[in-house]
Amino acid sequence: MHVTHLALTNFRNYERAEVSLAPGAVLFVGRNGQGKTNLVEAMVYAGSAASHRVSTDQALIRFGAESATVRLRVQHDDRALVIDVELNRSSPNRAQVNRSPVRMRELPRYFASVIFAPEDLALVRGDPGVRRSFLDTLVVQRSPRFAGVIADYDRVVRQRNSLLKSARASRLSPDSLSTLDVWDERLVSLGTELIVARAELVAALRPHIARAYSAVAGDDHVTRLALKLSLDEENEGEPVEQLESPELLTDKFRSRLAQLRRAEIDRAVTLVGPHRDDLVLTLNDLPARGYASHGESWSYALSLKLASADVLRAEAVAGDPVLILDDVFAELDEGRRERLADAVSGFEQVLITAAVGADVPERLAATRIGISAGTIEPRDAE
Repeated sequence: MHVTHLALTNFRNYERAEVSLAPGAVLFVGRNGQGKTNLVEAMVYAGSAASHRVSTDQALIRFGAESATVRLRVQHDDRALVIDVELNRSSPNRAQVNRSPVRMRELPRYFASVIFAPEDLALVRGDPGVRRSFLDTLVVQRSPRFAGVIADYDRVVRQRNSLLKSARASRLSPDSLSTLDVWDERLVSLGTELIVARAELVAALRPHIARAYSAVAGDDHVTRLALKLSLDEENEGEPVEQLESPELLTDKFRSRLAQLRRAEIDRAVTLVGPHRDDLVLTLNDLPARGYASHGESWSYALSLKLASADVLRAEAVAGDPVLILDDVFAELDEGRRERLADAVSGFEQVLITAAVGADVPERLAATRIGISAGTIEPRDAE
């Protein structure tokens, strides 16, 4: 799969912009703050209905405009798709694929991309929520129906927290909360499904992350990925690499909720479930968070994204995901730059942004597109 054309209207700092792209490596080059990342952000949004930089869509609409549009034309073999996304300030966002309306959460069915940006260092050094979001984004890319599962689960947690808050305020006893039992069953059902999907994803990532880390860092380090489950009292929260059966997980989930009901009412929050789990990353048997150096953390985060792309390309019927490297090469030494170029060379399309073209290995910079103040300036391939 590759992007052949991108058109923007009132997206970020672009009033109007169009650019045609070819397979292979394409370098967007320009000084910081000119709009390079905005271009790739638009492509990511067209395949996920989410930005990798901000949590609100309002920030994506150009100042003074009421709406923004992204049109993406993608190609896989002989099949072409046109994805249109409209972002609105005062009405729901809308999406179309080949001029037929689709729900926003269905966009991952039609276009897949994997982006690595400087913010992704938080995958190693940041809070658990960053890693949960990483897992869930990839779970949806593997199986788009999970967009609905995750949305339903989040709604159940919010509703359940509201009920717990009311119970605390009215001083109801735990035994009198029969309504809570109904929400417990939904929480357990959806939560177990999500835990299993995450575990299957982590198992799929493991062999790829080991190869990717070695390829990027050039060092023979041992990487380990494991889930840390909030419902796993027996292991005292230790990471687990092998899950029990869904039936046993369901029973354990229910039992843990019963044990913690008094504490949940006292705190008015749901204390058990995938919204409180974590992905634990270790390097040479030590937690990467807190022990890995800056260079090791950078290599680990980059390897997670490369492994994600490898998982998607192995499973997708639409071919490779589009791989996007946003301002990556400036952070790498020459050896890592060359090794990264080797690692991405087999992907159908690799889109790269850089403030300094010389930071990018020449084999990835043959096709350059200049960006200046929200203006795209194509240049001939060198």
